[in-house]
Amino acid sequence: MSFKTFSRSHAGRISINFALLALLCLAVLVSLRFGSLRLGFGQILETLWCRSGDIPYQIIFNIRLPRILLGALVGGSLAVSGAILQGVMRNPLAAPGIIGVSAGGGLAGILVMLALPQFGHLLVPAAFAGALATAVLVYLLAWKRGVNPVRLILSGVAVAGMLGAFSSTILLLNADKAGGVLDFSIGTLSARSWPQIEQVWLYMAAGFAAAMLMSNKLNILALGDEVATGLGMRVERIRLLLLATAALLAAASVSVAGLLGFVGLIAPHIVRILIGSDNRYLLPGAALFGALMVVACDTVGRMAMDPSELPVGVIMSLLGPPFFLWLLRRHNYEA
Repeated sequence: MSFKTFSRSHAGRISINFALLALLCLAVLVSLRFGSLRLGFGQILETLWCRSGDIPYQIIFNIRLPRILLGALVGGSLAVSGAILQGVMRNPLAAPGIIGVSAGGGLAGILVMLALPQFGHLLVPAAFAGALATAVLVYLLAWKRGVNPVRLILSGVAVAGMLGAFSSTILLLNADKAGGVLDFSIGTLSARSWPQIEQVWLYMAAGFAAAMLMSNKLNILALGDEVATGLGMRVERIRLLLLATAALLAAASVSVAGLLGFVGLIAPHIVRILIGSDNRYLLPGAALFGALMVVACDTVGRMAMDPSELPVGVIMSLLGPPFFLWLLRRHNYEA
């Protein structure tokens, strides 16, 4: 049996997802080891199991572990958001960062942080509203007797550029208050801990649960609107629910990690190559691979300039453009 045949079987898809989970666990252990104080794997496992050792315990549980877990949550959420957008818009180039969804959430988040800093609990809902409004706007701008892939990307890039300009202008006009708000434009996990996880984990869990519940609907949408309607699906309602789910996941990620690009573009494609396009397997696989990407890139960023660090958003920005250009060539888009 060839790998392609095996990877398209139920057992093969489950096996590949478990392999991704194992790689993610390994990446977490490696990330726990490196930093200003290097810890041995035995020391890490003993601390995790027994919660013993004053200094290692403080380093692992108060600094490294929450940052790693948040990175995994953010990476998984962005990857699932990208997979949903690619399915809804039937465009392999759709992703939260490419079509402006992240920029919309980021702009709304910046406005809340500057205008209402005392209402931090409004950050995720505001980012969600901005992300969803941007997704709907881009979809409407790209619609003309159907959604053309090139028109969709051009509309998304234009909207993302406009929203990015608004964000930059607001930050320049409020330079004295910008401070940590600049994280939104970079994408970083620096100084993140348990409060940020508590802020977003419920939104992310709800978004992932909704995505899995609608995974079969997403499969049917891939067959085309006419076929989906013929099968009794209320196409526009399901599409709007899926867009809202993608926007929620992207918004929750942006609210704690800033504009972290290309995860939602790269992860679904790699997993789709491995296990195919069945969203019942693709969505959890994309979540695992997205989490693996962000944890690995954040670890590289922390090691590259020790004792300082390179933001994870910078690492992703170096990986993303070559992959995007490869996709353009692979799919041979024409205007």
